[in-house]
Amino acid sequence: MNELETLLQRARALIFDCDGTLVQTPTLYAGAWQDAFRAAGHHMEPDWYHARAGMSEHVLLDDYEAEHGVTVDRPLAVREMRTAVLARIGEVGEIEVISAIARRFHGKLPMAVASGGPQEVVLASLKETGLLPLFDTVVTIDDVAHAKPAPDLFLEAASRLGVAAAQCLVFEDSHQGLEAAHNARMPVVDVNRLIG
Repeated sequence: MNELETLLQRARALIFDCDGTLVQTPTLYAGAWQDAFRAAGHHMEPDWYHARAGMSEHVLLDDYEAEHGVTVDRPLAVREMRTAVLARIGEVGEIEVISAIARRFHGKLPMAVASGGPQEVVLASLKETGLLPLFDTVVTIDDVAHAKPAPDLFLEAASRLGVAAAQCLVFEDSHQGLEAAHNARMPVVDVNRLIG
């Protein structure tokens, strides 16, 4: 039995990140953030975003402001980014090697999505790909006080599922998300190794 199967056999619940784990959105988000920064009078290179994919909105904006020595109109930038993503939500596709795991365990283990994205975008992505019905609950940045790498999202998901943190298995793609799972004291699978 390989390492993933061993982890799955031990798990009492599964928690999945959304963007870059269940659904392929980094390119979509990069374009949306470009539009958002342009609307706010700034410039952003796609490579700059890709190095930070998976960051919650305000964490990403913190990085941009610190690095560029500017102040961004945050309400405008966030509104423009969300509008751009929702307008192109039809471009979102599932990451099949990971969604197949969710389908395999649907109805067998409690499962949650725990995403640093905003609720309206996360739910739209999961609906567009048909993945939403697989999950017992969806936790987003709108539900917690602190973004990843804080453990809040994963701990809230475990609480909603009624399963101890140590018995949950997390699937995550970003550095911040992997750190958040460790901070929550949860076993975690780096999906980049599975997606290859």
